[in-house]
Amino acid sequence: MKTFTAVAICLVLASPAIAETVGEKTGVNSLLGNSPTTQDFVTEAAISDMFEIQSSKLAQEKKDAKADDFAKKMIADHTTSTDAIKTMVQGGKVKAEIPASLDSKHQGMIDKLKGLNGDDFEKQYRSDQISGHKTTVDLYKRYAKGGDNADLKAFAEKTLPIVEHHQKMAEDLAK
Repeated sequence: MKTFTAVAICLVLASPAIAETVGEKTGVNSLLGNSPTTQDFVTEAAISDMFEIQSSKLAQEKKDAKADDFAKKMIADHTTSTDAIKTMVQGGKVKAEIPASLDSKHQGMIDKLKGLNGDDFEKQYRSDQISGHKTTVDLYKRYAKGGDNADLKAFAEKTLPIVEHHQKMAEDLAK
């Protein structure tokens, strides 16, 4: 933790150009409030969508009755988000690559959920939904505020209220 803090302090003191090159995976951009690069936004948004869809399908398979309506909404809305990003990338409006699969962190979370049942599954699913949506809200806010691709920035601005609503729904589900 001390190393992370030291790196963050150094980046705060460094020029903005240096801080902007730090990827989203380190968490430093979020800590400093920097806008993600277009590629970082596309990568993180796509991984978030994939995770939401896969984890929500697991909730349906595992018969998490309290989360059923929530899971259906997550699958529908995150499929719509994925399709919108794919359309922009494939149409040439956004120059970025969309990841084909989850990163190791999110795959590990899915694998953990697969091994859980009943109350253990429900608690983990809800916890993952809350933390995932907090991260996604932050990502969308930062890109909507300072993203460098006008079409993607407009998408982030339009989609942000939906993701914020998802976060509230996830928090309500955990009550």
